Amino acid sequence: MFIKNCWYVAGWGTEVPADGFLVRTITSVPLALWRDQAGKIIAFEDRCCHRGAPLSMGRREGDCVRCNYHGLKFDAKGNCIEIPSQATIPPKFRVRTFPVIEKHKWIWIWMGDPSLADESLICDTHYLDDPAWASMGGHIHYDVNYLLLCDNLLDFTHLPYLHPTTLGGSPDYAAVLPTVERIDRGVRLSKWVFNTDPPEYSRKFGAYEGKKVDRWMIYDFVAPGILLMDSGMVPAGGGEKARQTGDRDNALEFRGRQAVTPETENSTLYFFAHPHNFLIDQPEVTKSIMQSIAIAFEEDRGIITAQAANLALDPDFKMMPMAADLGLTQFRRVVQQLLDIEATTTKA
Repeated sequence: MFIKNCWYVAGWGTEVPADGFLVRTITSVPLALWRDQAGKIIAFEDRCCHRGAPLSMGRREGDCVRCNYHGLKFDAKGNCIEIPSQATIPPKFRVRTFPVIEKHKWIWIWMGDPSLADESLICDTHYLDDPAWASMGGHIHYDVNYLLLCDNLLDFTHLPYLHPTTLGGSPDYAAVLPTVERIDRGVRLSKWVFNTDPPEYSRKFGAYEGKKVDRWMIYDFVAPGILLMDSGMVPAGGGEKARQTGDRDNALEFRGRQAVTPETENSTLYFFAHPHNFLIDQPEVTKSIMQSIAIAFEEDRGIITAQAANLALDPDFKMMPMAADLGLTQFRRVVQQLLDIEATTTKA
């Protein structure tokens, strides 16, 4: 089951060619994304209405797409405007299109009722192209249900254990539980850890070798699976002032932006970047941060994929929650509530 009336991240804008198609599957719907001659992204269901052949195997003809199976031609609104083998075109000959917005480097697509596509529901990701911040974009494919990945992102007590040489820090980081609050369509987690070790991937950039830091991680996790993170660290002793007043002098700051997009019930698309506001004139710093993040996320993929395989062996297995699971438990409730609302609305 997937939430339909929401904005999913379909990819990075750079993935859609000027001529040709970006092929994606989201919520088990095949998609062909392409740019019209003005550069605007169009999203078709990648399935010709005639025999179901992929339109992405066809060709572009100006602002139209021609199916390469029987030659049907569709305009940018999905209307069939030509059938080479007959003169008349039945009104039902069209392909489904989806609302699409390209914003701050990400492609957002609405998979539900087009009349409900509210642009104000798109999360703030301006850090991805803010000139005061630097980052590189990434993309990983998972062969697991998207909720397992959401669970992982809603419980960072695993950092010292699964990511000891990248994002982790020392075990005392895991001992501090975050404050969890419900927000509109999601949850907010806030966590401060004082006098702790800095994580390996960033300590060299703040001259923290052999020193302690005060570290924070504050983030919103919004349905269907968008993570908006404010994280960073200051030299030990400065954290309480930073928390109380917002004064973050001598801080290393990050604004992580991550998107979990369900491909099918058993596969997931994961898009991410980790913008930073220090040493932004040194691309090698951004590259180093990205390399560490990518290693850590591959570590996540390894354990989550193994977890999914274990769960598949015993469908009756019930995961047992602990205190650190409050965030992910609350988010799963948000997802279920949104699914229930859509089911009720659809029946009505």
